[in-house]
Amino acid sequence: MSLQEMTEQIQAAWAYEQLFVPSLFAPWTSVVAETAEISHRHHVLDIACGTGVLAREARFRSGQHGHVCGLDITPGMIEVARQISPDIHWYLGNAVELPFQQHQFDRVVSQFGLMFFSDRIAALKQMRQVLKPGGLLTVAVWDSLDNLPVFARLVDILDQLAGRKAGDALRAPFNLGNASQLQQLAEQAELDQTRISTYQRKARFPNLRSMVEAELRGWLPVMDVILDDITIKNILNEAEQALADYVDEQNRLEFPMTAHLLRASNMHYL
Repeated sequence: MSLQEMTEQIQAAWAYEQLFVPSLFAPWTSVVAETAEISHRHHVLDIACGTGVLAREARFRSGQHGHVCGLDITPGMIEVARQISPDIHWYLGNAVELPFQQHQFDRVVSQFGLMFFSDRIAALKQMRQVLKPGGLLTVAVWDSLDNLPVFARLVDILDQLAGRKAGDALRAPFNLGNASQLQQLAEQAELDQTRISTYQRKARFPNLRSMVEAELRGWLPVMDVILDDITIKNILNEAEQALADYVDEQNRLEFPMTAHLLRASNMHYL
């Protein structure tokens, strides 16, 4: 990777962290951590950690004697995560080839990453293998676009004004939104004592523009889609009309988001 490419990745990761994480991802860290029952002294692995918002929550809950590792496939994400929290151990790596020993972690978590893995079954099996006997695995995935009208409308706008590739980049996070499909993956990965729960939280952005820019300048570049300023302006103008129903009197944008959480145990070595 060239210096320019790395610089661009880091810029995109900072935009992701500053524009997107506080409003959309941060509200879910407590849900995932509580489902995973992360507590004092736990060794925790966060897979597809991004800029580290869930790993930071795990670090807080595991305490002084805990140990937290975060792994992501994108160098820019890992660099930003390292800059924010140098006390967490960050790894550049692939979820289907984890660079860890068997039975190393008490808890393995992944917040909104499974949808992007090249081999989801292999990744889940890897997660199980690095768990200690009796350890817990918790994976969160977004609900389908059919149940998320704000993103469904924005996808339509991207299709029309930026092309199918841009629309597909925004579709990608929601392509595992069927709970039955998630359960089937768990069975194929031979996970034990599986449970799937569905939760809803509010996404809150200071205004509509910050939400749309979080997608266009924070998320799309991560998916290798970079739009020019004119296209971004046109999308923003169209979104102001399409999403006006979700803007309150103080000009804040607020809308419900639902996600499925898969929890499983590692009982294979008991």
